[in-house]
Amino acid sequence: MAESIKAPESAKAIIIVDDEPQVRGMLESYLGREGFVTSGAASGEVMRGMLARAPADLVILDVMLPGEDGFEIARSLRRSHPNIGIIMLTSKGEEIDRVVGLELGADDYIPKPFSVREVLARVKSVLRRAPRQAVSATATAGLTVRFNGWVLHTERRRLTSPEGEEISLTPGEFALLHALIEHAGRLVSRDRLIDLTHGYTSEPLDRAIDVQVARLRHKIEVNPRSPEIIKTVRGGGYMFAAAVSAA
Repeated sequence: MAESIKAPESAKAIIIVDDEPQVRGMLESYLGREGFVTSGAASGEVMRGMLARAPADLVILDVMLPGEDGFEIARSLRRSHPNIGIIMLTSKGEEIDRVVGLELGADDYIPKPFSVREVLARVKSVLRRAPRQAVSATATAGLTVRFNGWVLHTERRRLTSPEGEEISLTPGEFALLHALIEHAGRLVSRDRLIDLTHGYTSEPLDRAIDVQVARLRHKIEVNPRSPEIIKTVRGGGYMFAAAVSAA
């Protein structure tokens, strides 16, 4: 493991999970110089040990790992740490592999070979969308948005169901829901949603937006196959059809 470069206490913590020491060392060193607190792990087991000792804001996760692969790790990581950012890193460049990673809860996907500058841009993009890891009990709740009995606290980035249950959202799901609510009643194209939720550096697939919408529907729709809140507009994009009120 490369030695992490000293960073401010407010610096974001990143774990790089890759079984290639050269890749881990290169990313730890480069991101460390950019002000992040970096550490490396050769497996999901080592990563979990690190997370048990100290929280992290983002995990850069290689798919092609021996034993437990990145897809399995991403699935369990999203369940145990719903607010953490996940970037998949792999030599697999096929669209289906990228879609699988996104369906499992990844926020972005970078195929190998890559440039460290691209990784830095993706890291910054995901962290801009990621929920704050710690919010004091007395912190302002910010804007509270209501729709169909649901309550979205945009400052705390928390979603509460009509039954009062808190629903976990990945950073990407929150960004998408927030973008749709901000444009409630209006058609939003896939390209526009990509700009609103991923920034201009991520270059995500149109299919990734469809995957995020499908995941959101399973969380907020009574019948995801016949959605009443997030409507699909054929050839156009999506529309948030529920009435929205703010308090």
